[in-house]
Amino acid sequence: MKNGENETQIGKRFEACADSFTACIRVEKGLSEATCEAYRTDLNHYKKYLEENEIPELENIERTDIEKYVIFCAENGLSARSCARRLAAVREFHKFAVREGYVSRDVSQSVKPPKAGLTLPDVLSIDEVAALLEAACPEGVEDSASLRDRALLEFMYASGCRVSEAVGMNLNDLNVSEKIARVTGKGDKQRIVPVGSYAIASLEAYMKNGRPALAAKLRMSDSDKLKSGENGNIQALFLNKRGKRLSRQSVWEIVRNAAKKAHINKEIHPHTLRHSCATHMLSGGADVRTVQQMLGHSSVTTTQIYTHVTVQALAEMYISAHPRAL
Repeated sequence: MKNGENETQIGKRFEACADSFTACIRVEKGLSEATCEAYRTDLNHYKKYLEENEIPELENIERTDIEKYVIFCAENGLSARSCARRLAAVREFHKFAVREGYVSRDVSQSVKPPKAGLTLPDVLSIDEVAALLEAACPEGVEDSASLRDRALLEFMYASGCRVSEAVGMNLNDLNVSEKIARVTGKGDKQRIVPVGSYAIASLEAYMKNGRPALAAKLRMSDSDKLKSGENGNIQALFLNKRGKRLSRQSVWEIVRNAAKKAHINKEIHPHTLRHSCATHMLSGGADVRTVQQMLGHSSVTTTQIYTHVTVQALAEMYISAHPRAL
């Protein structure tokens, strides 16, 4: 059988099963569009590997083929965590394929993911956080975008929220007088988080002197007005320069630009503020359960990664300060 024929055969069956699988996780499991797209991307990588290795049908896939695929991913530069994520997508896909009758057996469940080493999250020092926030909107600067950027970064550091949670915030999610915010996390789970006085001050400045000017840029058509419900542009807390809800991609740019202006020579991304918030809280004496609740982690094990960061900092301080450490 020619390779082109293999591609056609596995392509048709694979695509049909993948389409049904994606529809299932979107509708039945209620996963977000971003998560569904991530699953589909992982499956596309898997399909390409099968085609290149001339495996013509889903029914022809063996456990060893999946094991070789995981090894292939690792040898091509993917981290242990990324390999494990791709394998998880493959497992769910094969489980679905059996359930829906596309294949008669599940050959994926016994395949083990590679063991991941301990990867400590990137964290800014307290001084670096202060420099980042100042760079976003230096004192005396009053333009709308800068006020928004400062308020956004202050809020993300103060609350430890994810970037998707920050851009999903609506006006009625923030209670300035009580200094709290309602955050909607993964699985549409909501939690209440405290917001510090510095962040509240920046948010008030933005909502008074920045957001109205950005909101005025929005010229809605009748169809836009029909869509402007609770989660529409009118209700969004953080707006872009066109008056619409700020995107996650825009937050990446805001963080990178602020880091560049602050001369922070670290790999920095929006999640760095979340990591820094958790680490600084634990270093300041907060217990891990409190930080778990604030970050919205379903398991305390996820939160405990930050205790390793504080222990590492303690070890470094011990080596430099104790007269008999070395």
